[in-house]
Amino acid sequence: MSSGTIVLGAGMVGVSVAWHLARRGQDVTLVDRRAPGRETSFGNAGIIQREAVRPYPFPRDLATLWRVLPNRQVDIRYRPGGMLEAAGPLWQYWKHSAPDRYRRIVPEYASLIERCLDAHGAMIEAAGAESLVRREGWLEVYRHRAALQARLAEAEENAERFGVRYRALDAESLAAMEPSLGNDVNDGLAGAIHWLDPWTVADPGALVSAYAEAFEREGGRIVRAEVETLSTGAGGWQVGIGSETLSAESVVLALGPWSRRWLSRLGVSLPLFPKRGYHMHYASRGEARLHHWVMDAEVGYLLAPMRAGIRLTTGAELERLEAPPHLDQLAAAEASARRLYPLGERLDAEPWKGARPCTPDMKPVIGPVDGQAGLWCAFGHGHQGFTLGPATGQLLAQMMAGEAPAIDMRPFRVDRF
Repeated sequence: MSSGTIVLGAGMVGVSVAWHLARRGQDVTLVDRRAPGRETSFGNAGIIQREAVRPYPFPRDLATLWRVLPNRQVDIRYRPGGMLEAAGPLWQYWKHSAPDRYRRIVPEYASLIERCLDAHGAMIEAAGAESLVRREGWLEVYRHRAALQARLAEAEENAERFGVRYRALDAESLAAMEPSLGNDVNDGLAGAIHWLDPWTVADPGALVSAYAEAFEREGGRIVRAEVETLSTGAGGWQVGIGSETLSAESVVLALGPWSRRWLSRLGVSLPLFPKRGYHMHYASRGEARLHHWVMDAEVGYLLAPMRAGIRLTTGAELERLEAPPHLDQLAAAEASARRLYPLGERLDAEPWKGARPCTPDMKPVIGPVDGQAGLWCAFGHGHQGFTLGPATGQLLAQMMAGEAPAIDMRPFRVDRF
């Protein structure tokens, strides 16, 4: 009889699951085609978002839909092939974003977000990765006062319900914190929200790599290989990787948007769909300096002072998972960002592209698969895989050990669709 666990996927979620299992003394093998932290976890904005207690709903108001329809926005772009392929999940996404359903989803989703800092903190300490992390929050910048006031009203509600901490910045306070910001914005900036709780990471891929090294120190094994087959039998689970077959009692699917493909081969259908995104690094012009992570909230991109330069990340692109990159969204974001901050030359040979695994009800899939003994899921975190990886690993390890998890995991069960 096979023993131990194979974790498929070496992004933030997969590495975190593997670390928590190994920490409990389990025999764990982590398998992925790329080195830890080199896929989607490599390219995100690098924020551990304790403030993000509300997932991103599908826009339902006519003003937003009319704005998005021409398909020239920075925050969201869509491609006909991607929309057609994900038509069913997107229709469900629209329904789950209705006000009554969304109100029920928010506290369930927030129960995970509320655990993110403690969960990351334990892994940061074990990995000796403090040098990568800043605990100064980040800035959500607004150009128009009405938009800022509407967001502040939501922030106040989040503070009361979920303990989110923030402070409002007027234009003068924002300029004092970021003097290089907004010099070319025609009408100036109205102000910003300084989210106080989140932590920022100067190299997200390096943090995942540090967590992976901590996993190896716990006795875990990392195998870099393409997964070719996944099957089960009397001896447990078998994972084929070229000429070798790995065997284990349990398998955890943490392959992000690619998880749907493997479940489908096992006869399990889930409405998972990708939201793609892009990034590029830039120098700063002259003496300009960016001190904080800054989101241009009304346009939909983020600037982050990373080790590799100022990282510009785009919003979401609804497109097929493996379709070629479309760089017009990044170009539009860059044009807008240059009016907000004096970006210099591009520093990367080509833009980076990644894909977020999304579910129609905006909640991740965490737990066992009915009818597939020993098969577990940990994916579908949408925009927050980097934030929620360690909390997911902690909770899934509790479930796999037969313990009562720290929170109610029924909202995240596999069979809820």
